[in-house]
Amino acid sequence: MSGPKTGNGAAKASLWPLLGRRAGSALLTLLLVSMVIFAIAGLLPGDAAQEALGQSATPEQVAALRHEMGLDQPAPVRYARWLSGMMHGDAGQSLVAGMPVRAIIAERLPNTLMLAGMTAVLAVPLALVMGIAAAIRRGTWIDRAINLASLSMVALPEFLVATVGVLIFSVKLMWLPSIAMVSAEASWSDTLRSCALPILSLTVVVVAQMARMTRAAIADQLDRPYVEMARLKGASLSRVVLGHVLPNCLGPIVNAMALSLSYLMGGAIIVETIFNFPGLASLMVNAVTSRDMPLLQACAMIFCSAYLLLMLVADMVALLANPRLRAQ
Repeated sequence: MSGPKTGNGAAKASLWPLLGRRAGSALLTLLLVSMVIFAIAGLLPGDAAQEALGQSATPEQVAALRHEMGLDQPAPVRYARWLSGMMHGDAGQSLVAGMPVRAIIAERLPNTLMLAGMTAVLAVPLALVMGIAAAIRRGTWIDRAINLASLSMVALPEFLVATVGVLIFSVKLMWLPSIAMVSAEASWSDTLRSCALPILSLTVVVVAQMARMTRAAIADQLDRPYVEMARLKGASLSRVVLGHVLPNCLGPIVNAMALSLSYLMGGAIIVETIFNFPGLASLMVNAVTSRDMPLLQACAMIFCSAYLLLMLVADMVALLANPRLRAQ
């Protein structure tokens, strides 16, 4: 006869169904979001056929082009056809460029991923250091200085951060270029120098909230009895924070970081516009102005998918790091 399952084995056994439910919930949310995106895109003013033909086109020409584009079909039929194509990796044809949406996005997506990745590499360690330092030195001048800096960064609008960065580093000091030139032929050093101002601007925008959430989570754990017990046993504060406190508050920290980093995919519209960065956010703005519905819907779905994926990964990391969350 086999003995009963240990607590650790039971926890591992219950982890996978929980992760499966989280993944299923994310897919259902993505389906609902796709409906909202399709509905909102259809409510935008203007007509793609009219935009493509110009104001001098006759009503007959506009009607013929609408029929060719499939815009005269009922909304449920267009949604089903669009969703089926998205599930097979085919977002359709751009109504303005006349080429596959997948090809247009393939040119811009690597740039957005590169910008988001380099910003995350700089912002995440900086936010952790700021949050941990402020939590450990609560009530001191270090805590007050970090809180003041983070509040100031939260209050500053991103267009002001980017504009001040251009004025200081491009106009006055002439250290960095004011336009982000990204090309496949450029070296990594040239690309990094060209993207330095967008990276710094986005870092200022996202690091403050991550640092504040890190401080709040760690400060809450530092008041727990197990921390006092570990300190009484002679453990150093850095060992307690890194070995015991940080794993216990990993859930809210990772969620805050995932929420902030998801902004880098689609929320950096103003930064991309100021620095003329060829990313997905500026591409979606162009799709809105030109009424290119397939391109607009594909960009919106990518942004929403990235957000849900980051939140799902954050949940999984929190569940794996803290088994007590699995029972909640």
